Amino acid sequence: MEAVVEVIKEALQFGHASASFQEILFAMLLSFGLNLLVAATYRRTFRGADLSQDYVHTLLIVGTVVSVVVMVVRVDKESSQATAFGIFAAFSVIRFRTSVGTPKDIGFLFVAMAAGLAVGARAYGMAVATTVILCGIILLVTGLDFFAPVRASHRLRIRVTNDIDYDVAFKGCMERHLHRSELVSVESIQAGMMTELRYNVQLRDASKPGEFVAALQQLNGNNRVMLSMAAAGRELSTE
Repeated sequence: MEAVVEVIKEALQFGHASASFQEILFAMLLSFGLNLLVAATYRRTFRGADLSQDYVHTLLIVGTVVSVVVMVVRVDKESSQATAFGIFAAFSVIRFRTSVGTPKDIGFLFVAMAAGLAVGARAYGMAVATTVILCGIILLVTGLDFFAPVRASHRLRIRVTNDIDYDVAFKGCMERHLHRSELVSVESIQAGMMTELRYNVQLRDASKPGEFVAALQQLNGNNRVMLSMAAAGRELSTE
């Protein structure tokens, strides 16, 4: 095995003070491959309807270009100042004229750049190991849905007469049918004769909303009860 490694090193002319053409070509292909893994991980873990193909291509381009920039300015292994300048120049390229969509997008951009920096610094083993491990961690965290917020499944509107103590009247019903509820607003309507309550709620059994509505109507004197699907991304307080 060591003999094979030595043959590869000799063929690519590794270990020279400055990178040979063969090593530069190898570094570019390795950087592109690692950033292809980063882009595939981003595509696999993306949640939403607006996936940007241009952004995915940007991950591939930036990561590969960063490795070239660092290799160009890193004349020899001991040139820490040149390496530092290369890192500074590489990170300066992320100043886009258009804003990046989410903090997660920025995170993936840094992962791609880190892979490119490691390759450009000729730390090929570190580049492969860190990129594979980071992508694996991201896939694991996303697959297990760690740190997911508690989201409202429905919005609830209830109209009650002013003689009903809604804090007491609806408590038992809501505990039976809901995981969580959050009172959003209390509004006086119909010239002050009725009160409208608005909640964000999470149903225990989302397939049976009719039972919950019927139970509420029995408690509020058959006044209006409206249950609708919540807007995407609406979160419930866990306090």
